Amino acid sequence: MARRVVRGIPVSPGVAVGPALVWRWEVPSVPDRPIGPGDVEREVARLRAALSVSKERLTAVRARAAERAGPEEARIFDAQVLILEDPDLVGGAERLIRENHFSAERAFELKLLEWKGLWMTAGSTLLRDRLIDLTDVEIRVLAHLLGVDEPDITAEHDGPVVLVARDLTPSLTVQLDREAVLAIACEQGTRTSHAAILAHSIGIPAIVGLPDVLGAVTTGQLVALDGWTGVLRIEPSPDEIAATRSRDARLRAHARELEAGADQPAVTADGEPLTLRANLDLPEELAAARRGGADGVGLLRTEFLVVGRGRMPTEDEQAALYRRIGEAFAGHDVVVRTFDLGGDKFPATFRAMAEGNPFLGWRAIRVCLDQPEVFRPQVRAILRAAATTRLKLMIPLVTTVEEVDAVRALVEEERAALRASGVEAAESLPVGVMVETPAAVLVADRLAEVSDFLSVGTNDLVQYTLAVDRGNARLAARFTPHHPAILRSLAEVRAAGRAAGIEVSVCGEMASDPLSIYLLLGLGYRVLSVAAPSLPLVRWLVRQVRVRDAAACALQSLHARTAQEVTAAAREALGAVVDLRLLEHAE
Repeated sequence: MARRVVRGIPVSPGVAVGPALVWRWEVPSVPDRPIGPGDVEREVARLRAALSVSKERLTAVRARAAERAGPEEARIFDAQVLILEDPDLVGGAERLIRENHFSAERAFELKLLEWKGLWMTAGSTLLRDRLIDLTDVEIRVLAHLLGVDEPDITAEHDGPVVLVARDLTPSLTVQLDREAVLAIACEQGTRTSHAAILAHSIGIPAIVGLPDVLGAVTTGQLVALDGWTGVLRIEPSPDEIAATRSRDARLRAHARELEAGADQPAVTADGEPLTLRANLDLPEELAAARRGGADGVGLLRTEFLVVGRGRMPTEDEQAALYRRIGEAFAGHDVVVRTFDLGGDKFPATFRAMAEGNPFLGWRAIRVCLDQPEVFRPQVRAILRAAATTRLKLMIPLVTTVEEVDAVRALVEEERAALRASGVEAAESLPVGVMVETPAAVLVADRLAEVSDFLSVGTNDLVQYTLAVDRGNARLAARFTPHHPAILRSLAEVRAAGRAAGIEVSVCGEMASDPLSIYLLLGLGYRVLSVAAPSLPLVRWLVRQVRVRDAAACALQSLHARTAQEVTAAAREALGAVVDLRLLEHAE
């Protein structure tokens, strides 16, 4: 029986009903074309010309992205320009032409295949998200070398359509016309893929991660795409269409209410102020964080600087980026997390030994302290940028006081060295700990004595405390932040920070979940850091509730026996003051 419902990951809200257009684009097929010794320089020249033209066209695409999605989102295409300029890629392709007598298109294809293999075997989620950027570059260059026209969706169908594809490249996404494309449904992709970011910025409803959607839908079939819930209905009934549109109207009205309150202070109904900061995975998210009224950045993940690149970023490159983000939030704190390398986030060129359990192995601060040639330039860059902005340094995966002591000593060494050489650097740099291990919870009082702030990373804290792999679908029901052990851990960390007189925040997914936010308020947390799209919702929710009610719920939850009891208590208490249907987009 044919599937009528396919569920994926919602990445851009909204609803669309219309005919499907199945878009099966692919990298152009490269024919075998041997060349002679006399053709080598001509092929090298063809490759260089294709790279040059591709960079020119990317400049035009970047301008289009800046116009349609915003200047920060347009920086997505800077990464593609860097790929085209990478000496390993360009030089490697030229060597294949000269030494192996490959055609320009075959040499470029082989070099891109080598890069894709490195990125895929690195096991990094961030790298997998960026594979589509490699494909985007590959299509653009090969199309020029082979004389293939760039795709034109509007020529494929009369009238607006719901575009169904395996994946979409960023450069194609940013050029989609809302009058021609009602929505996007993709088999592949993630929330943080560049195409997803652009679709959200442009305002096209989109779902990614729809399993085998190309096999379920045919061109011309009527589909209803719900970008709020991640549900794609094939040949929907009139009642299903009506229900989808009704939900869309309700949620859009609430979204307008949230947007209108972006400049309102985050103060509870009984007058308790909160600080709401943004988590940034990529610089392109900066604009959305500012639009959402973020009070600075509570977690700037820096792995994008190294993962997938052919070389490490220079100290100057890092300093410029940190300074730009700090200046964008002038007057507010920006917390820079040091490289959380390891696990699934080693650079493509980084050679590390295979580990049986890399997430409990050589990663994060362990890598940084063992590899000072990687860590010291980052510390120097942060110190330089902190001379004129309010930057803080945060250490991930801490388990011992000695790790904090070592980082503080290194920071002081680099600060003194910079100033001795006449380079402007911060007089002091706040150093804090990301609490994400049971060990850090148990010695939170000791960590608070040597730290300027604590920030709870609830994603890993839940994973390590409950011994549940958060990426294992079979264990999804067991991965619950409402487990009494997690609430007790949160209470311990908050108490340690209060006793030491330092700030304690939450920067994990709990800070974006309505029921968890209510519990966090009740536990005494007053600083939350969330993904930029969640800022309006969190701000609105905070303004609806009273701390004293949340505190009573949290106290009850600390004495609960099960996670189900905690969730039920939070739903009952929060449901008494807000319509939970506005907070939970599920059908």
